[in-house]
Amino acid sequence: MIAPLFRRGRLALCIAGLFALLAGCDEEPAKPEQPAKVDTYARASWEELPASSDDDVIAGFAAWRSACARLAKDPVWAATCASAAQVPQDPAAIRAWLRAQLDVYSLRNARNSPEGLITGYYEPVYAGSLGRSERAQVPVYGVPDDLIVVALDGLYPELKGKRLRGRLEGRVLKPYDDGASIRANGVKAPVLAWLTDPMDLQFLQIQGSGRIQLDSGRQLRIGYADQNGHPYRPVGRWLVEQGQLKQEDVSMGAIRDWASANPQRVPELLASNPSFVFFSLNPDSNEGPRGSLNVPLTAGYSVAIDRKVIPLGSLLWLSTTRPDGSPVIRPVAAQDTGGAIAGEVRADLFWGTGAAAGELAGNMKQQGRVWLLWPKGIALPNATPASKSGV
Repeated sequence: MIAPLFRRGRLALCIAGLFALLAGCDEEPAKPEQPAKVDTYARASWEELPASSDDDVIAGFAAWRSACARLAKDPVWAATCASAAQVPQDPAAIRAWLRAQLDVYSLRNARNSPEGLITGYYEPVYAGSLGRSERAQVPVYGVPDDLIVVALDGLYPELKGKRLRGRLEGRVLKPYDDGASIRANGVKAPVLAWLTDPMDLQFLQIQGSGRIQLDSGRQLRIGYADQNGHPYRPVGRWLVEQGQLKQEDVSMGAIRDWASANPQRVPELLASNPSFVFFSLNPDSNEGPRGSLNVPLTAGYSVAIDRKVIPLGSLLWLSTTRPDGSPVIRPVAAQDTGGAIAGEVRADLFWGTGAAAGELAGNMKQQGRVWLLWPKGIALPNATPASKSGV
């Protein structure tokens, strides 16, 4: 029912975000003015990389190598991973191997600048219950029974990774409910747990995984399973547009403080983001949450990236700062993605689990640079210009 609506080579013009069926797709669109071509991957030398400590080199390399079991058949990383397995946990040996096996490319944005936005995320721990109670009234949904997901690259290889999400009404696939409708009316999905604060669910959806602290002492682990197909719109941006916060002051802490001071407007705040995330239960474990590559994330050394620019499993060199200005210069592993992580020079650094990691992640909105460390002799990925990341 979907394929006849689109013509090969023009499908992207009819899709906005993960689900949009735009009227008039049969009309020939006006050709936009072509911007000057920018080389996303600018060749650099190892000497151009800012120096990293021995401890960071060891930890970053180990974080990247932890995913090699998943990359054993990957056409880009399989041979490099096999070679990396023989490298001892010695900084001199790691540095020598990196130089021998990998080339360095400075990532550039559409303005040909190497500077970009580096943020942080973490695995939150929120109070909750397995059953609904007077205190716990906010449902954490699993994947709805009526959610239909259509992978587009089966018919259109140029749309690799793109999916339509919706529900069937008769024989017609319609967009799935937006976040406001799901919060107001519920959804045909299992409830995995109940939270005590609607803002906890909002931040849980932003982080993509978390733990729910039960009264029994057990921490229920949940992770991203799917999404309703609507584009993610940051609630911080809505607060800026409403004149409630200045853009430079937006952080998780500031958003939560505003919500606490304005409980009557929280539904309006949450309704500004039409995206809604569904979760699945994960086994109890002390390891990090699993990212999009399905390997445990390593605190301080795993990052979420825009996979249109950086393939999952890639090894990167990151140069940025903490919110207090102290430097963060280290190799990091591209092991996760996120709806808000869009752009050529863009990374979201995973800081760990709990309140301390959340404080650091919530205040992380730094400038930084990213270098792609790419196997020698392997063709570079074809970058698709990404949209600007939001607040």
